Amino acid sequence: MKLQHVIESQQFTLPMLNELFGLADQMGALIGRGGTLDYQHKIMASLFYEPSTRTRFSFESAMLRLGGKIMSTERAQDFSSVSYGESLDDTIRVVAHYADVIVLRHNQIGAVKRAAAISSIPVINAGDGKGGQHPTQALLDLYTIYKETQTIDGVKVALVGNLLDGRTVRSLAYLLGKFERVKIYFVAPTTLQMRQDILEYLNRHHVWYTLESDFLKILPEVDVVYMTRIEEEKMPAASIEKPFKRYFIDEEVMKLMKSDAILMHPLPRLNEISPAVDTDPRAAYFRQTKNGVCIRMALLASVLNP
Repeated sequence: MKLQHVIESQQFTLPMLNELFGLADQMGALIGRGGTLDYQHKIMASLFYEPSTRTRFSFESAMLRLGGKIMSTERAQDFSSVSYGESLDDTIRVVAHYADVIVLRHNQIGAVKRAAAISSIPVINAGDGKGGQHPTQALLDLYTIYKETQTIDGVKVALVGNLLDGRTVRSLAYLLGKFERVKIYFVAPTTLQMRQDILEYLNRHHVWYTLESDFLKILPEVDVVYMTRIEEEKMPAASIEKPFKRYFIDEEVMKLMKSDAILMHPLPRLNEISPAVDTDPRAAYFRQTKNGVCIRMALLASVLNP
């Protein structure tokens, strides 16, 4: 599979996803053998205008396991050139002379698409803006569902928490909408429900979904529970305590889930999942992070292959 850029979830077709998952499986086996030196002459620039631990380290681990080299910053907004007012376009044009691929996280929606349009090398979206996209997270999430359930067709997925501007759930919804008989449960406080653009996309593609606020009600019905953070600043002060209690998973709440269901989270968690749940075999969030390296190795190999 040859990719020019990785910008948004919508660009991936079902054949591309199947090929990507097969390549990710190969990368997992490659990690078990100690990696490869196939990309030892390639350089990845991780250019992050927002701080990140997991996404940045996951990409850097992926590149190193491919044998490549990395240049990295987690505070690109503090570069002297940027602090003096250099535009994103100029920064991308310059960094493109130093590396073979740019992994970009930015605080503005659409910044990665703009960067890809003027870049002479591949650009990968590592998250753009609140309410934007995070396609590589969505791809590793989808890959995790595939590995854990053995299928995606017909799966019932609950997306829970801050759906209003959560880029991981937005990107995952686009991908889930490509499969047959999928049912999506959007579970959130009314003020944090999924935006209309995603719902309209699902309507156009005849994907079943429902908007819910009762978290406990849907738990026995679904195959996948995908938790996200509800930050305190997103809720009115008088209502903070109640939503946190309503969207919290502990050992008692886990008893409501199917015995073969899985619990996912893009991490870091805040007040959504008790650490006591970590040892439950249905808790898949740490396996998610492992899968992320395999998916990102596959994506890097795809954009770097001649």
